[in-house]
Amino acid sequence: MSAAGDPALGLHRLLADDGGWLSAPRRPIEPGTRLALFRQMRRVRRLDERMQQLQRQGRIGFYGACSGQEAAPVAAGLALGPEDWVFPALRECALLLVRGFPLSRYVAQLFGNADDIAKGRQMPSHMASREQRFVSWSSAIATQLPQAVGAALAARRAKTGGVVLAFLGDGATSHPDFHVALNFAGVFRAPVVFVCQNNQYAISVPASRQTASRSFAIKARAYAVEPDRVDGNDALAVFDALDAALERARGGAGPTLLECVTYRLGAHSSSDDPSRYRDQAEVDAWSARDPIRRLGLHLTREGLLESDAEERIVREMDAEIDAALARAAEAPPPALATLFDDVYARLPWHLAEQRAAALLAAQKQPRGPAP
Repeated sequence: MSAAGDPALGLHRLLADDGGWLSAPRRPIEPGTRLALFRQMRRVRRLDERMQQLQRQGRIGFYGACSGQEAAPVAAGLALGPEDWVFPALRECALLLVRGFPLSRYVAQLFGNADDIAKGRQMPSHMASREQRFVSWSSAIATQLPQAVGAALAARRAKTGGVVLAFLGDGATSHPDFHVALNFAGVFRAPVVFVCQNNQYAISVPASRQTASRSFAIKARAYAVEPDRVDGNDALAVFDALDAALERARGGAGPTLLECVTYRLGAHSSSDDPSRYRDQAEVDAWSARDPIRRLGLHLTREGLLESDAEERIVREMDAEIDAALARAAEAPPPALATLFDDVYARLPWHLAEQRAAALLAAQKQPRGPAP
């Protein structure tokens, strides 16, 4: 089989760089879904731009943007069912917004204030929500992958009908947890879809130094997991591939490793300087394949996108962000008593005593002069 005909080595594409159709999707993608993909991707891009400005102003301590990689989290947010769970990595938190998580709560997590449902316990850009079935993730690479397999097996045993989507970067494929997860998923035919966002760099290590394999997707075959490889800058192709993989898992046909070939346009995080390890010419070449631009060209060709649509989306997002920041500025820090929440299902006696002592000590603290 030629590389082009091998799903582990080829590249599934639906749109050309100019937005024209290259091939038809597995099943039609409705105009409303295509418009939703564009709108949500543009909202995420604007949010990243504003939050990076906020970090540079010193108002938040850290931020990890997904600029250039918006297609996978947004497509996943639209393709998943309400009963499905997500185990994210760094650049998928915006999926929460696609699933209806309030922006004010999203921004609150960056500040760690009283509106943060994690009660200020996670570093910024580590969002989570039980309601949106979006699991809290750890900066320790790949640890979420075996957990995702376990959750998938639990869902099957409970007969919830749900499946699990687990994200990882190309760097995570070098960690033992990746191989453990794929082995368990393959052996037990877990209803899980692994999505590898191959953005060409694991911080500063290029993909060419990460593996000698011809692709990341091909690693799935060693574990009897279905491989697939898609143009991660083609939002329609990503949606099409995810839809197929989720349907396969839901139908009992087993797990999939989907490699999304994309590019991180900005820094790994606000702590990174990408100019130290990559050339601007490379960034410019990938910028020309921007997934938002490509989908916008497609929608324009199809007569689905008004000429001022993008500007309106940015204005609306700016208004939402301004409102969320105004609320964040007024919110107090998490209450001291919350320090003892969520440790045990029932608060044991020794923690109850510690909480009472901490609250009493706080009451005795001298108050500063009135402002």
